[in-house]
Amino acid sequence: MWFETREVAPGVFVTLEPSVNPEFRAAMVTVIGRDRDLQFDFGCGIMPLRPSLPLTGKPVVAVASHAHVDHIGGFHEFADRLGHASEAAGFAGLPGVETFAEEFRLWPDVADPPPTPSWTTADWSLRSAPLTGWLAEGDRIDLGDRSFTVLHLPGHSPGGIGLLDERDGLFLSGDAIYDDEILDDLPGASIPDYLTTMERLRQLDCQLAIGGHGPEMTRSRMVEIAGDYLLRRG
Repeated sequence: MWFETREVAPGVFVTLEPSVNPEFRAAMVTVIGRDRDLQFDFGCGIMPLRPSLPLTGKPVVAVASHAHVDHIGGFHEFADRLGHASEAAGFAGLPGVETFAEEFRLWPDVADPPPTPSWTTADWSLRSAPLTGWLAEGDRIDLGDRSFTVLHLPGHSPGGIGLLDERDGLFLSGDAIYDDEILDDLPGASIPDYLTTMERLRQLDCQLAIGGHGPEMTRSRMVEIAGDYLLRRG
């Protein structure tokens, strides 16, 4: 099995690609709703994703936190694809927004073990997945029995977004914050934007935060990570 899925809260699942190098091993979050399911982020696209996810067969809202390769590899498998307009070119595979697909292709042992003994990155390509709709600060995603507010959280990338379920205290942060080394020196990253985002996240009310990398976070752990970043970079 290429993917590994576990339930981290009722109706909330995290899927990983354990064989992918930790630099590119990103969390994919599935939230089961009454009327629709939410899929947030899509891995590297090495193997077909959708059949391995814990989806229920209801319509799926597919949301990408940003357009880096480790978050959009399987994005093309979904019909309704939502993300921030500032990274639309990256989702579509057009010049102007860095996806780091070539870095992934050249990374040593990026998949170890590979999905098949003969597999190499020459067999892989990042599939184009143009957005079918745009998300901006304050937009709502309604699943029927739970609802998420879109937060625009630039810093790691210009169009980074998170999703907050205020009622249940669930925050899907993408790479805006995560419990691992914060990468803020990539092309497209902005330390000033990151400082603003981290200050905002220090004030955010949630119970469980699921980042794009690393383990899940309690609110106190998320606040600690944000505070440490502000001390180092502010």
